[in-house]
Amino acid sequence: MAEKLKIISLGGLNEIGKNLTVYEYGGDIIIVDVGMGFPDDDMYGIDVVIPDVSYLIKNQNKIRGIFLTHGHEDHIGALPYVLRDVNAPIYATRMTAGLVKLKLEEHRLLDKTKMITCEAGDVVRMGKFSVEFIHVNHSIADAVAFAIKCPVGTVIHTGDFKIDATPVQGGMIDLARLGELGNEGVLALLADSTNVERPGYTKSESSVGASFDALFRGCEERIIITTFASNVDRLQQIIDVAARYGRKVAVTGRSMENAMKVSTELGYMNIPDGVLMDLTRIKSLPKDKVCIITTGSQGETMSALSRMAFSTHRQVDILPGDRIIISASAIPGNENAIGNVINELYRKGADVVNERSLALHVSGHACQEELKIIHALVKPKFFIPVHGEQRMMQIHAKLARDMGMPAQNVIISDLGRVIELTADSARLSGTVTAGQVFVDGYGVGDVGSVVLRDRRHLAQDGMIVVVLSMSGEDGALVSGPDIITRGFVYVKESEGLLEELRQVALEALQSVDGRYQTDWSAIKGAIKSDLSEYLYKKTKRSPMILPVIMEV
Repeated sequence: MAEKLKIISLGGLNEIGKNLTVYEYGGDIIIVDVGMGFPDDDMYGIDVVIPDVSYLIKNQNKIRGIFLTHGHEDHIGALPYVLRDVNAPIYATRMTAGLVKLKLEEHRLLDKTKMITCEAGDVVRMGKFSVEFIHVNHSIADAVAFAIKCPVGTVIHTGDFKIDATPVQGGMIDLARLGELGNEGVLALLADSTNVERPGYTKSESSVGASFDALFRGCEERIIITTFASNVDRLQQIIDVAARYGRKVAVTGRSMENAMKVSTELGYMNIPDGVLMDLTRIKSLPKDKVCIITTGSQGETMSALSRMAFSTHRQVDILPGDRIIISASAIPGNENAIGNVINELYRKGADVVNERSLALHVSGHACQEELKIIHALVKPKFFIPVHGEQRMMQIHAKLARDMGMPAQNVIISDLGRVIELTADSARLSGTVTAGQVFVDGYGVGDVGSVVLRDRRHLAQDGMIVVVLSMSGEDGALVSGPDIITRGFVYVKESEGLLEELRQVALEALQSVDGRYQTDWSAIKGAIKSDLSEYLYKKTKRSPMILPVIMEV
């Protein structure tokens, strides 16, 4: 029986972020992207979310390599955590490799990891697979798509992309190569669905330069700009316009400093002599000679812009008249955080300009017409939408059907579902373990759904601890019950309620059958159920109740 190509997404479907796709044929596995996701608002204390890679750990001996499309966190961010359990060589373009090296250095994994730098046009052979790197446009330098070949056929995995005819650098997406592959025959296309809801085309990155020019021209005040640290082309345009108007540039924020360091070392950024200046020295210059580039476009609490807005930044205070340019759009879910920072900046008298008032940001993802061009060039037999929430994948599937693809040839998958492909068939078959693993501080996976449920409970209703000292011999009450509350009521104002709770706890204790007088779990259960019932009737709240019995 002929071998089938299996495609399994462990992240990036029904969500934005934590992209990870597994390609398996015979005894060989290759992995495309190892991304992380950001926690939802109700994931209290969680720092990042990474894919569950149990399947990869189980099949470690089959893994031939990890291929990275580009250097954004949702495509490389989980590497330090996954590489602890899954060791495989990493293949990436220069900019992506530079950012990964920084990340692995920080986690002390660089010496243990083999990294191979590739360029667009390179073909890497791994077992029964060959992977070709194809240049695409995106909001970070050196992004690529992959043409993955195995005996069953060719699969094109676009990664994040758009079609930019006038990019700031690096040339236009290699549509010619995609067309050649389409003419040779493509079995399946896996394409980015992020912007599929938007009609038309995504604007070119170079269009943002004109907006910057208009804001710098004739401005007598300090200019502070925030954008995504990884968008090297955007940073280049800011530096170019600052140099044109005789302003010195200072950079603040760790991720921004790292991105500048990697991109200048690798030659992706060209900074004119004498333009960059240390933040401590730039303060002595006149206002109209200063431009500060900062992190914080998403309102992150600890970012440099947020610290400036709330007066906790050590070196920069916002002054009345400062022109603050926010050159980024809000990632869904961050609107409130950004709003808080903008309100604070206005309160300090700053002039805030964001993408609503001027074309200060363009997306790095393809809109409908660009996606149609890719579908038309690649002419895949089967189509699998990826990188998007359910509605995006459904709309992308409809777009493929509208272009004439038979409905049965479009497959919407889910995390952990196995897609099996032969030269003329594609079907969903079976599942593997998949889901979310939570990273909290140094702990990876030690906070599960039960711990999160408790944290939500504590956050919403607080807790009550009932402490009793009891005799280990006959179960007689020695002291207590004492009631301690946290996050439930303010003790001084609720003495009456706490006294009532003591009485309820005493009655619960007395209600336990004498034969079980030293059965601590029976006593705890009685106190817990009586107290929670009483509290719900009295306050309509359900705090967490923890009875503690000290045996004396």
